[in-house]
Formats: sequence, C-alpha cells, structure tokens
Amino acid sequence: MASSSTTAQKLQEKVFAASANVNAMLSNSPASAIDPALKINIPKASPPIFGRHRPHGTNGNANGDTQGQVNVPIDAEAAPGFPADDVVEDDLSDAKTYMQKLQTKLGDDYEGVELFRLKQDAERSKHWKRWGPYLSERQWATVREDYSANGDAWTHFPHEHARSRAYRWGEDGIAGVSDNRARICFSLALWNEKDRMLKERLFGVTGHQGNHGEDVKELYYYLDSTPTHSYMKMLYKYPQAPYPYEELVAESQRRSRDEPEYEIMDTGIFNENRYWDIFVEYAKDATRPDAMAVRITAYNRGPDPATLHIIPQFFFPNTWSWPLPEPKRPEMKQVLEPTDSQPGIVRCDQPTLGVTHFYVLPSPPAVGPIRDGETVEVEGESIVPELLFTENDTNFERLYNVNNKSAYVKDAFHDHIIHSHRPQCRSKTPTPSGASTSDAASISDSASTSDAASTSDDASTPDNASTQEEERAFVNPEKVGTKAGAHYTFRDVPGNGGCAVVRLKMTPHSPQGDRALNDEEAFDAIIDDRRNEADEFYGSVLPGSLTEDLKQVARQAFSGMMWTKQMYRFIQDEWLNGDPAQPPPPPERQWIRNRLWKHLHIEDVLSMPDKWEYPFFAAWDTAFHAIPLAIIDPEFAKRQLDLLTREWYMKPDGALPAYEWDFSDVNPPVHAWATFRVFKIERKLYGREDLQFLERVFQKLLLNFTWWVNRKDEGGNDVFGGGFLGLDNIGVFNRSEPLPTGGELRQADGTAWMAFYSLNMLNMALELAKHNLVYEDIASKFFEHFIYIADAMTFRAADGDQSLWNEEDGFYYDAIHFGPGQSYQMAVHSLVGLIPLYATLTLEPSVINRFPGFKKRMNWFIENRADMVNRNTANLEQRGRGDRRLLALANKDRLERILRRMLDEEEFFSDHGIRSLSRYHLEHPYEMDANYQHYEVGYWPGDSHSGMFGGNSNWRGPVWLAVNFLLIESLQRFHQYYGPEFQVECPTGSGDMMDLGKVAEEIQHRIIHIFGRDEEGRRAVNGNNEVLNRDPYFRDYVNFYEYFHGDSGSGIGASHQTGWTGLVAFHIMQSGITCRLPKTPRTPGALARHYFDEQIDATSDYGDEQSLFSTFSYYSAAEESILGDLSPDVL
Repeated sequence: MASSSTTAQKLQEKVFAASANVNAMLSNSPASAIDPALKINIPKASPPIFGRHRPHGTNGNANGDTQGQVNVPIDAEAAPGFPADDVVEDDLSDAKTYMQKLQTKLGDDYEGVELFRLKQDAERSKHWKRWGPYLSERQWATVREDYSANGDAWTHFPHEHARSRAYRWGEDGIAGVSDNRARICFSLALWNEKDRMLKERLFGVTGHQGNHGEDVKELYYYLDSTPTHSYMKMLYKYPQAPYPYEELVAESQRRSRDEPEYEIMDTGIFNENRYWDIFVEYAKDATRPDAMAVRITAYNRGPDPATLHIIPQFFFPNTWSWPLPEPKRPEMKQVLEPTDSQPGIVRCDQPTLGVTHFYVLPSPPAVGPIRDGETVEVEGESIVPELLFTENDTNFERLYNVNNKSAYVKDAFHDHIIHSHRPQCRSKTPTPSGASTSDAASISDSASTSDAASTSDDASTPDNASTQEEERAFVNPEKVGTKAGAHYTFRDVPGNGGCAVVRLKMTPHSPQGDRALNDEEAFDAIIDDRRNEADEFYGSVLPGSLTEDLKQVARQAFSGMMWTKQMYRFIQDEWLNGDPAQPPPPPERQWIRNRLWKHLHIEDVLSMPDKWEYPFFAAWDTAFHAIPLAIIDPEFAKRQLDLLTREWYMKPDGALPAYEWDFSDVNPPVHAWATFRVFKIERKLYGREDLQFLERVFQKLLLNFTWWVNRKDEGGNDVFGGGFLGLDNIGVFNRSEPLPTGGELRQADGTAWMAFYSLNMLNMALELAKHNLVYEDIASKFFEHFIYIADAMTFRAADGDQSLWNEEDGFYYDAIHFGPGQSYQMAVHSLVGLIPLYATLTLEPSVINRFPGFKKRMNWFIENRADMVNRNTANLEQRGRGDRRLLALANKDRLERILRRMLDEEEFFSDHGIRSLSRYHLEHPYEMDANYQHYEVGYWPGDSHSGMFGGNSNWRGPVWLAVNFLLIESLQRFHQYYGPEFQVECPTGSGDMMDLGKVAEEIQHRIIHIFGRDEEGRRAVNGNNEVLNRDPYFRDYVNFYEYFHGDSGSGIGASHQTGWTGLVAFHIMQSGITCRLPKTPRTPGALARHYFDEQIDATSDYGDEQSLFSTFSYYSAAEESILGDLSPDVL
C-alpha cells in the first residue's frame, strides 16, 4: 500500500536512494555511462526494530510508527541463563566511532584499526581470528568422508545424502562461519517455495557426472573481508524457480569432453532477473572479537513479487556418534522466545568454548523500491522468526528405511518447512531394542557402495501429500538440540529491487550493555563502522593512483583468499582404522590411499585452493597462496608455510603431504621460495624480520631437500623425476605412471625445480649466515649442488646420453632414458621447457665479500671445476651490472633463444599471459606410438579433452597464474644482472625491443587484463557473457578461476580459486599503476621504471610519512615497486 509515513519515507530513501531507475541501468548503454563507483553499498533496511510495526495502542504513534528509538531492555530474569554481572562495555556509547577513538588514543602511533587488531591477535591479547569463515562449502564427496571399499568418494557420500547424513570430519554451508576449531558453526539456508529441499549448501556435479570433472553450479562472490574477519561480505544469487538439480546432472553427463561445461546460467534460470541477491555481512564488535553481528539483506531482482524463507542455522558438528562410550552432547536451547518487541535467544553450551548466545531479532516487513517518486511499502507486521531445534544426527529412516533412535534428525528443518519433503508413510525395519545411535549407524555404514550410489542427485523426494506424515513433529517442541534455526518468512516481496533484511547477533555476553540488540540503528552502525575500517585498511594497502576498477579487483582477490580459509581436520589413524562406535571399514580400504601417512594429525585453519572444488589443502598451492596473503596478513601466511613442515604434517623421511586424494603425490618444491619471499615481503612492508620463522622452516626443508635427492634422483646423476609435478596432463604420457615405452623419464621440469630449490636454499642460507656463520658452509653446499644439477641437465655426457637441452630447437625437453647411450627427447613445446628459467639468482658483490668462507669456496670451485662451471650455466666469472654474478641454468645465448619462442604470440605469448603449451601444436601436434597405442599432444586452449587426472584441469594451452608468476620474477632477476642494455624483441617479430624488466611488466599487464575492464566494459574472464559484463548486478563482481583460456582469457576450471589466482592482487600492486586498458596499444611511456628500490614513500593523513598502512597512502612519484624479488644485497 502507499504510505506517507515519515518513517517509511525515510526508510525508502535509505534503502533505495542508490538504486532508483534501476531499469534504466539495465539498458545496453556503455558501462562507463552507468557505472557507479565500484564500492558496493549494502543498504540500511529499516527503522528501529522494536515497535516498528506495533498494533494501535502500543508504543509509537497512532499509525503504529515509532519516530525514535524504542529500547526494550532484557534482564537476567526475563532471559534466564545469564550471569547477573555479565554487563559489557557498549562500544557505541557516544557519537564517536571506534576509529576516531583509537586515533585519539594512539596519536602518531595510529596506523589503522585493522592493523591494531592484527597486532593484538599476534600478541594474543585478543583472539581476533578465533571466529572466521572457516566452514567448508563442500564436505560431502570428500576423501575424508569416504569409507568405501573402492575409494570412490564421489559415490560413497553424494549430495543427496548431505542434508540427511551426519558428517564425520567437518561441516559445510553457504556463507558459513565457525570458531577456529569448528566447535560451533553458522550458515544460511533459503527456500523459494519452489525447490524440493532447502538451499543450505552449494550444489555441483561430481567428478563422475561432469564432462570436465567436478564443478560447482552456483553463482556466488566473496566481496570483502579483513584479515581478522572483523568485517566480511558475501553475495549468493538464489534462483526463484526450482533449482535445476536434475537438469544440470543430466546435461553434464550427456556432454562430451570436447564440449564446454553446462553452467547454471545456461539453464535460463536467471532470465528476466528472476532471482534473489542475498548479501551476507558479518561484523565483530569494535573491541570484542567473540561478538559478531550478522546482517542478511535479500533483494528481489525479478519483475514480480516473490516469497522468500530465510533460515539462519547454528549447529554443533556431530562428535558423539563415533567414540565409545558415547560422550555427552553439547546443547543448544531456547532461552527466550522472539516476539515483535524482543529478540529470541538461543544459548549454546560447548565444553571447551563455553557459552555462546545467538540473538535472533525480529525483522521489519519487506519494502519495495522507489517507482516514479512514489514510496511503496508492504503491508504487515514485523516478521517474527520461529526458532527450530533438532539433532545433528543421521536420518536413517530416510536413507536406509530403518528407525531413528531420535525423532529429531539433521534434515528436520526441510520436513518442517517443506511439506512435500516429508517422508511417505511406510514400514520400516525396527532398530533393535536398546540400540544406540552408533548401532543405528552400523546399519547405515554397512550398506553397500551401490546402495549409496542409488540415491543420486536426480532422485526426487516424495511429493504426494496424501501419503505423507502431516501430523508428525519434525522439530523438537522442547526447543533444545544440537542444531537450531530461525525461520523467517517474507511474503510477496516486491519485484525490481524489493528488499528484506534479517539481523542476528552471536556473542557470549548477555544483552545488558549492548545497544545493538535493542536499537537497529546501533546494530547497523556496527556493520557500517567495520566496513569503514575495512575501507581504511585496503585504502592503505592498495596504491591510491590505481583505477577504481583495479582496486576493486585486487580487493575482491584478497577478500576471496580470506573467505577460502577452512578448518581442516584429518587424523590418519582414526580415518583409516575407523571408529569404535562404527563398523570397521572394508579391509580393502587400507590399501587404497594414504596408508603410509600414519603420523598425520591435522586440525588447523588452512588456506584452501577453493572451498567447493578443492576443499582440502594442496602443498604447492599453499606456497603461492602465501605470497598475496603476506601482503595483508604475514602472520597467517607464515603459519601456512610453517605448518606443512611440522612433524604432524611432514613425514619423518622429509616428504611433504600433497593433498588428500594422495598425500604421496609429488608437488613442485616451491616451499623454500615461498618461505623466503614471505620473509622478505614482511620485512619490506612491515619492517619486521622473523628470523625464527625463517630458520625453523629452513631446518625442516633440509630434510625435504634430502628426501628429493634420495627418492627422485634414481640414478644418482642429479637428474630428477617426480611424476606429474602438479602439471597434470602436460606430458605425452601420465608422468606419474610407468612409461608405456619402458625406460626412465628424465624430466626437464623436475631437474629445473631442483636447481630452483638449490638456489632458494642458498639464498636463505646467506640470509641466516648474517646471524650465524654456520650457515655459510651450508650456503656453499647448495651452491655446489646447483652446479652439479645444472651440469647434469644440460651436458651431453661421454657415453652418448642426450641432455635435456636441444641445441637445434633452442629449448628444453623431457627425455626417455633407456640405458647408456640410449635417450629419446620428446619435442613438446610446453611449460616444461620454460621452467628452467626459474633457476636464477644474482649474487651481489657485497654479499660475496661479507662471507669470506663462502667466497673462498666459490672461487675454488670456479677455478678447479672450470669445465663444469663454464660449460652449462651463465658465466660465473663474468660480472654483470653492479659487479653482480649470475647463477642460472640458462646462459645468455640460451636465454635469448628460449625467450624468442616464449614471446612469440603464435607460440606461448597470449594476450593474457604465457600459455602452458605452445600454440604451435594447434597445427603441429606432437605424436608418438608406443606399444601399439597412439599418443598425441595438441593445443587445447580451454578445457581438457582427456580424462587424465580427472579431466578437470588442463596444462595443454591455458594460462596459469602461478607458473607465470615465477617466470615474471625470473625475468626481473635476469634484469638485475644484465641491466637495460640486454634487450629482446617483445612480442617476437614486432620490432619492439624491451629490456627484461619491461618484458616482465608486459606479462604482468597482460595477466591483469584478464580481470580488468576494457574500453567497452568487458572483462576477458567473463568471456562473451553479456550478463556478467553488462548487467549492473553482475558487472562489478569478479570470479577468480583456476586457469584461463589460452586465446580469449576467459575463466576455466574451479571458479573460486582465489588461492593462487589471488596472485593477480600482487601484480596489480606491483605494476597496476602503469597498466593500460585491455585491448589498447602499449606505449613506451606506460612502462615501469623501477623494480628493486627498497625505499617506501607513503604519505598518510595521520601524520606517519613512512607508513604504508595509513589511510590514503600512495607510492612515490616514480611509483617504485615495493614487492620485487630482490637479490641478497638487501637482505
């Protein structure tokens, strides 16, 4: 109804001032004409909660409106369970924000609110990271939950079981948070009155169902997060039509590997904007890290009114169904029932975490947008949620047709809310008298794998109401359990931007002293203040002269890395041998995977590659994650690297765990590089040298280096294998399996990785030798080891063995070694031949002179092994710019020849970075016959056409940011040595000559062009999807894919791989200032001039002239890079 209420008018102006005339924004006008500032504002959705829509005669005026704040105190008598003296300081007690108070308190020492919290967390004075986005997005179909006889994790625990079956090793949910031990979890459930079940977890096809392996089929974006998670924001796009579970599976299975994946937008379910934009924000109290406000704002983007159910859920993971005797369960119970004038309260008692309260606030009714100047309001009273309680126990009745011990089970909210989801009346196998929950679990887990597989994602839930149990209570009327939810129903929310808002708060404290529980404006002020503090933090990190578009890309990249943290639990002994309260796993399972990793005991918050497609850590991914993480949170970055070398991760023999599908797989040895880079980034940006971290990890890496030498150099010739080494299908054969040709594979990349490893250990040893001269001898050891590896890789020995360098082609290749004098090179132009460039280090004269023992040994080696030193590496006797010496596998001639191929746009050099396989193989595939089989390597710029390694990644053409990153740093190091006089043609054949520093920057710019808008408003990452590029509700949001099309730059693979793809934020910080728009000509004036300057010139509004961390800081006029990989002279 139309309303002239002053309060309603004020509300509409607050909510919709920024979204008026939204239909005009949907026109085809250029993005630049309609593009608002990229800051994404979440509106304040209503006036004060309490008394907002009261009946006549209650607090407020005759119209039921309240002009001012209505404070409804809640005391211990009204809300039993609170200690009488639990009164906390209200951080909203005056008009000043916390930022202003902290500025006044710290004066010249003020560096920003978020940095102050990071310092408190590092000192353990306040545990700001105890709560964060640590809930997985997919726990079903993981190796941890697989107890099958054949190791088929995808089938043993399918999506259709996830809502009904208790997890053993973790939990999942949409926009979820938990404490850092996952003792209490919070996530979001939704229902559009069309779906057959609640939308409470993200859906995707499995490795068996997808034509290119597993793939999430949802639209969601990580929009913001500070390192302490004091503020977080996520967007989930929820369709209003029935979610097409069956269609997505069926069409994905129908398609071949030569066709693209079938995505959720291909179904047409988002046509006419018939979906909800669900923004979820979290904001911690200014000074209380364990108190968190939650605001859920839902917009109806469709043209018609629609109904939405919002069900925030809080639950304990099931920890009681596995041990014997069964432990006492934690408990959630209703303390206070919600009304239109007071919040509901749920008390959660967890033995090791203590008491946590969830305050569930009533919501104002949904409101409509401004149309033609008229304020539209939905008629109705406040939306009072219904508190629901159940147990986080498996529903054996639904899955296996046996009786449940408890009437209240994990999927109870589905049955309670959705009548068609309720079970049909049917006879059930009775659970034996006196049977425990664990006995019932035995019935479940003794079911065969085929039985589990029969309940697939295209299986329908019964919907015949005449046969369903209508009278049964599915939720606990006693309002107690281990899982709780607050059910809000917003009916007929207006279309074209109608809005509904839900507010909750999680805190261990009572309501006394917390105005936010009684005053909606105070509640929203907490969120607004934390968002402003997040703006301050990222304003200090990102250069002020960056374009707004690139700032937004970098901020979303950083935020995505914050959101993809996950509490990961894996205890090998318990996982492999089973639990006392469960039947023993099949004996065959002992031999499927991870049998040798008996020492693993992991219970940590880890950085995930992607919390849906890869909800597990991967060793070499983690190394790359640490680089951008170190920019905003070096403590977390260091912990990630440190953990992987601790004795409960690293095997006693020195092997690092790869990932849960097979911990024994071998990833490239990048840990030393990442450790030293993080050490240097922290020193450069924060002025701190964490030598304890550096030395601790270095000592453990000595074990790992020895493991490589003993296990991956089979002949003791300093030529290394390693298998697939993270590059999946890049080879002619599966490099992790025995060769069909017989013989031994000598890998150019495996050997180059070890040369790279040696140089990084040398670099770290020289740094540590500044503080302990014992490391001087260790540096000499790695110097010599590098020379031996270089010689073995490139020298044609007297017995006729062919080296990995092909003089005729000017490139490195893998070779099959059949015996003395019998080797065969496989001439595939791939990343394998570029990786040798990584092994590059410049030695400064000041470093050499500082360590006379190292200098003496180096000179002795040069003089007495002159044939080896001068034959295969850059000339160690020849001095470069600044009297530097160069350690590199590629001498100047080889470097020029490799770069000629790498910078050829018809080979490796794409518009969006360096391809993983040369485009040459599009017309000239490499072919080979062995054992009556034909093998071929062709250029596949997009998805993989084979099922090797599951088929969900492709190294035969696409651009991968991680390996590009190392190439860029290698070119920068070569530039340190050769200087501006050494120039190459870039691109090859263009006639445009550049020094190697400029070449490195050109590659960075091309990578940035994947994500940045071009002159027409398109982003390459979006392909030709006009909705993603043009629609105002999509175009500002960026997905960070696993890899990118070798020709178009469109995103492929995991869509939320803000792990190593988050490296783009580093590139933006290093060279984004000089980056031209995509698809525009490069001009010499746009090239960076400085890479290696140590000085930081940052100006602050708060008086700290050298702080990088104060608001609105920027770089010096020369825009020096502050992140370059430096030689040891600055160590």
